[in-house]
Amino acid sequence: MSKSPITCHVLDASVGKPAAGVRVALDLLGETQTTGDQPSSTPRTLASGVTNSDGRCSDLLGPQTRLSPGIYKMTFHSAEYFEALGKETFYPLVEQPGPTLSYPLANQSVLLHHVQRELNT
Repeated sequence: MSKSPITCHVLDASVGKPAAGVRVALDLLGETQTTGDQPSSTPRTLASGVTNSDGRCSDLLGPQTRLSPGIYKMTFHSAEYFEALGKETFYPLVEQPGPTLSYPLANQSVLLHHVQRELNT
C-alpha cells in the first residue's frame, strides 16, 4: 500500500490518545525555484482530509503526486474536534508551518514527509 507523500499524525494531549476526526488541510503557500527564493505563486489548498481512528491522515494526496519545491502549511481544525467532544479550546486552528520543500525534481521519488501534532485544550 502506498502513502501520500505528506502524512500527519494527530494526538490529543489532553487525554493521551490519537485524535480521530480532526479535519486537516494542506496548503501550498508558494513555489520556489531554489532554497531562499521568495514564493512565486498564489497560495492555494492542495488537499484536505480527516484523521482516522488512530489519528492519522495518510491519504491527503495520491501516492503518485509530485510536489513542486515550495513552502507548504498544514492546518488542523481543532475547534471542531473539541466541540464534538463537548470541550472548549483556546486554539480554534493549529497551523504547522512547513515543510519547506526545496529539492532537485529528480529526487521526488524518495520524498516522504510526516507531520506529528499534539492538540491540547
